[in-house]
Amino acid sequence: MEWDNQTILVEFFLKGLSGYPRLELLFFVLILIMYVVILLGNGTLILISILDSHLHTPMYFFLGNLSFLDISYTTTSIPSTLVSFLSERKTISFTGCAVQMFLGLAMGTTECVLLGMMAVDRYVAICNPLRYPVIVSKESYVPMAAGSWIIGVVNSAVQTVFVVQLPFCRNNVINHFSCEILAVMKLACADISGNEFIMLVATTLFILTPLLLIIVSYTLIIVSILKIRSSEGRSKVFSTCSAHLTVVIIFYGTILFMYMKPKSKEKLNSGDMDATDKLISMFYGVVTPMVNPLIYSLRNKDVKEAAKHLLRRKVFNK
Repeated sequence: MEWDNQTILVEFFLKGLSGYPRLELLFFVLILIMYVVILLGNGTLILISILDSHLHTPMYFFLGNLSFLDISYTTTSIPSTLVSFLSERKTISFTGCAVQMFLGLAMGTTECVLLGMMAVDRYVAICNPLRYPVIVSKESYVPMAAGSWIIGVVNSAVQTVFVVQLPFCRNNVINHFSCEILAVMKLACADISGNEFIMLVATTLFILTPLLLIIVSYTLIIVSILKIRSSEGRSKVFSTCSAHLTVVIIFYGTILFMYMKPKSKEKLNSGDMDATDKLISMFYGVVTPMVNPLIYSLRNKDVKEAAKHLLRRKVFNK
């Protein structure tokens, strides 16, 4: 769709999997099932952490925030994506696109920072267990979580404002399932080097810095674990942070692939996002929030015991 320079863009066309109706139907079913699992899994984890008093600790407070974050993040894009799969007119208004872009980036940034905060929590719990209640008290871990949300919102607001002010006058086809900020930015008929610089700074501050914090924390944790003489003791200590480490590897593995790719690859596929990029994007947006509660429940004895206790109490009360 070509637009002359005087045209004011009022809507975008989300290309997604247009041209592959059977594949769209398959993805509709798969994503719908995954979305239900995300809502049930993360919702259950939040409910358990609230109802069981034994889980009223900093670790599960952060975990509850992460679960709520996953629900919020997927809800910003999945429902509209499901609708577009069944709709012939796959469009979204300019305002709707801006809102979706803001919420998606805010949730993604918040999760990066929150995972860094969770790594610090695990470091203090394992390397300084006697001082843990003092260092990670309610007066500290609540502001840590709140700060993660504030950083995410502020970063997203700044970047979204700069993007929506760009002139979009030639092409309104977003080669993506949703209004992802990079995909939208590439449609502007103006120099976007300033936006790319702002995104580079934000990526360094809010993606790479938390990752560095995670690497340093887990390096110190591993050193501390290796000092434990008994294999049983090492296994017990490592099990308390293995779930978080697994989530970090999945989350950062996909996000770094998406945002830190060499530009030479983008140029080779500048006209059309290849299938690998779309699958990785889907993995990051749907699969990661789906497996998070599974990882934390299957690899965490406290969560499993709390679930069993609540289930027994419910049955007994009946």
